[in-house]
Amino acid sequence: MSGTSIATNPYLQKLKTRDLSQPTKLTEPGADPGFVGFVSNPKCHVFKNSASPKLGALRNVFTVLERRCPDHVEPDRWQQAMEDGRRFLAQWDEQAALLGWTPQDLFGLHRVPDKPAPSYQRLSRYDLTGLIWLLRGKPVVALTTDTAAIQNPTGATTIYRRLNKPALGPVGDSLDDLEPSWLR
Repeated sequence: MSGTSIATNPYLQKLKTRDLSQPTKLTEPGADPGFVGFVSNPKCHVFKNSASPKLGALRNVFTVLERRCPDHVEPDRWQQAMEDGRRFLAQWDEQAALLGWTPQDLFGLHRVPDKPAPSYQRLSRYDLTGLIWLLRGKPVVALTTDTAAIQNPTGATTIYRRLNKPALGPVGDSLDDLEPSWLR
């Protein structure tokens, strides 16, 4: 793998140490089940629960999104997201629902301002953009409660954080970077 080795990639390390002959099970409602699947390993068993109401919400939002390209999203990006969404839901829908992924986590977009600038694009806000919009044809190869591992064409893995995504902006444009001048 280019850029990533099993020793430095926590997802691949976790996979390497798991006993894949045993199904993954949730221990308690809301408990972190850890790693629940891996696309290229046919021996991995995944806990399934088709009665999840969250699963219905994921599919319903995707169905609505399929009907029309959202305002301020380029049609080619929408079409790619719909292909990626179909592929993701076919592979990961039940696991995503069980792990607590919401429609916003997967399909979310920045709310359009009341008076958007002519150059405004909803996908320019990484911190408010759902996973599906960022895949751009790349598959998800691992999913946890907090992250998705995305396989790049080079073989490297990109980690998408469901929560606590940093806003992209100029250095010093974060609340963490603000400190009183008397502390400097």
